[in-house]
Amino acid sequence: MSILAPTTSIADAFSQLLIGELPFRFTAYDGSSAGPEDAPYGLHLKNERGLSYLVTAPGDLGLARAYVTGDLELLGAHPGDPYEALTHIKGSSDGLKFRRPSPGEALGVLRSVGLANLKPPPIPPQEHAPRWRRVMEGFLHSPERDAEVIHHHYDVSNTFYEYVLGPSMTYTCACFPTEDATLEEAQFHKYDLVCRKLGLQPGQRLLDVGCGWGGMVRHAVKHYGVTALGVTLSAEQAAWAQQKIKEEGLDDRAEVRFLDYREVPEGDFDAVSSIGLTEHIGVGNYPAYFGFLRDKLKPEGRLLNHCITRAHNKNTRTGAFIDRYVFPDGELTGSGRIITEIQDAGLEVQHEENLRVHYAKTLAGWNRNLVEHWDACVAEVGEGTARVWGLYIAGSRMGFDTNEIQLHQVLATKTVDGVSGYPLRHDFGV
Repeated sequence: MSILAPTTSIADAFSQLLIGELPFRFTAYDGSSAGPEDAPYGLHLKNERGLSYLVTAPGDLGLARAYVTGDLELLGAHPGDPYEALTHIKGSSDGLKFRRPSPGEALGVLRSVGLANLKPPPIPPQEHAPRWRRVMEGFLHSPERDAEVIHHHYDVSNTFYEYVLGPSMTYTCACFPTEDATLEEAQFHKYDLVCRKLGLQPGQRLLDVGCGWGGMVRHAVKHYGVTALGVTLSAEQAAWAQQKIKEEGLDDRAEVRFLDYREVPEGDFDAVSSIGLTEHIGVGNYPAYFGFLRDKLKPEGRLLNHCITRAHNKNTRTGAFIDRYVFPDGELTGSGRIITEIQDAGLEVQHEENLRVHYAKTLAGWNRNLVEHWDACVAEVGEGTARVWGLYIAGSRMGFDTNEIQLHQVLATKTVDGVSGYPLRHDFGV
């Protein structure tokens, strides 16, 4: 294995340490370049700060830091939707993966990049503390920790979310009734499917935990005649939802509280919906979580759990970018583990389905919205945060497209003495 020369350029160092062929054009501020000249996409390293990010945090974290700050440009793609560029890069090289250099190669790299670049620049303000530090500072998934994490992710800006999510203000997987259905039609269909699975009837009571901006609460009240309570750890979500409830004249039967689900005092609900909350709970807390939801149900009541899962049930850590920039403390597991925990909590599973491809379509819609409203989004939250979201949405879409992650709905009943209240066959249609 050859030793990189002291005069090795930045582009040469980048390409020689990359595992596999360089599938894009790489250029750097020192005038060096590598990779095919006719590649449809390229990366341009603009300055020394970007180089310091790459050198001091090798892998996806360093790349993310340089990209979020604007020191690393992805050429040929809109920052609001880098999906095609990311799929091209991953499809050609299985992602950007670097090998560990030999001592001689490391010396050559250090000489070429300069010792001054070994000092880490300040991390971007969008980045959360590393997991090890969060563990040292307190228990993961305590009420205080969860409140902080939810604030980090969801209290970005309600206006920003309106641009990205669209009028439904629904930040969970939609369910497309047809291939050409719009995102709004698919979100309506998702809420309606959940209501039908829960068998909601006029006069019943619904608890929606992790309710977001109250979409499920308002849908169930308007279209199924129930009384609904939603809870969220995001103060901005709760304020937006309560205002929307009043505007739609639903405040006599609908309420959204800024409250940890563990603090809900009411019980004897006919149904509980958990749409996109389980991802934040922590796998080790599943027994307590599903036990709590079970105890909130009256006999024969129904639970619908809707969450992102892995395609397997192995223990797998979330990547550095997702953990630091998007979902700090988030944990995913397989649908088998979800079903097991629901059953072990004493609930009877009645139905399960995978909406993986629907989430890929949902994310594509969010990318389109971000591109369409890019200037307004940047003005609202800053370009760094907007870049985080474009990268995160596109990367997640890749995960669902390639079956790395899935989305499962699990329907269960609080069955007592063998009586579930469930019909002989499913009655919620397709």
